[in-house]
Amino acid sequence: MKQNQLYPVFLKLDKMETLIVGGGNVALEKLQFILRSSPQARITLVAPEFRDETLEWARKFNLKIIRDHYYPLYLKEKQLVIATTDQPEVNKKVYNDCRRLGIWVNVADNPPLCDFYMGGIVTRGNLKIAISTNGQSPTVAKRLRQFFEQILPDDIDELIRNLHEYRDTLKADFAFRVAELNRITKSLTAK
Repeated sequence: MKQNQLYPVFLKLDKMETLIVGGGNVALEKLQFILRSSPQARITLVAPEFRDETLEWARKFNLKIIRDHYYPLYLKEKQLVIATTDQPEVNKKVYNDCRRLGIWVNVADNPPLCDFYMGGIVTRGNLKIAISTNGQSPTVAKRLRQFFEQILPDDIDELIRNLHEYRDTLKADFAFRVAELNRITKSLTAK
């Protein structure tokens, strides 16, 4: 059985520069996905044309819009790039330019041309759960996201905040603090 070799990472997109190449349906989907999870993300979009809804999201979140074809100069100072055009040769060029410059890139719906995948995400306040199917089935990731959204209690963030405050009151050594927090949270996984 093949095992998922991906390493999950939570990026601070409010401290990084992201570029989305494309202005169609897929660009809108990726833009919405990012902004729902990271509303302070710093995003630039480049495309000759944009959907009206994409422009509305860009205005709402104060994003930079560039009405132009893709050129490598738009990669300057970018750390993350998502290519979403319906032109495979443009997406491949974006991928090659990013690889040459050491920029993480995701070419939508083309797993071999991705340094990362955009999996399912469940957010409850400070709790965030990422779900990956190794690019094999976004539908399964979506269904698992829906499952976790249904079973996680609405007040889980309050529990997390309370545990954080309690942890800060513990003045004992590290091993004791870990043991104490493990004791208190054990019921979260009790069957």
